[in-house]
Amino acid sequence: MVPLPDRRPKQLSLGPLEAEVLETLYALGSATVKEVRDRLLSDPDRELAYASVTTVLRRLTKKGWLECDKRDRAFRWTPVLSRNEAQMLQSHDRLQRFLDISNPDVVAAFADSLDGDSLDRLEAITERVRVMRQGREADA
Repeated sequence: MVPLPDRRPKQLSLGPLEAEVLETLYALGSATVKEVRDRLLSDPDRELAYASVTTVLRRLTKKGWLECDKRDRAFRWTPVLSRNEAQMLQSHDRLQRFLDISNPDVVAAFADSLDGDSLDRLEAITERVRVMRQGREADA
């Protein structure tokens, strides 16, 4: 099982446009404002100002999702985490927030409402966690 990444953004929450810009950067690897904007504007019904894309890229950098590098005369933005690492951190955060605000009865009611496939996946996860913990205890 892959551990959570050590490097984490300062703020995990993303707005819809931030998430779309980040997804665009995952597809491109790294990009300038123009390249991101051009990709987003591939939808002919969409309007998006250059300044808006710049603002979102700067905001994602401030939140810790991107790094910015000036090459030649253009700034290039690159994701700090892989798409998989980002999904892992966001899923962990959502689960932790759910468990923090829920009492055991709420969690049990939620689990009881899941379909059979989802329950099978939860049981498989529980088994993986048990095996991992046994392995750590044996190594200690």
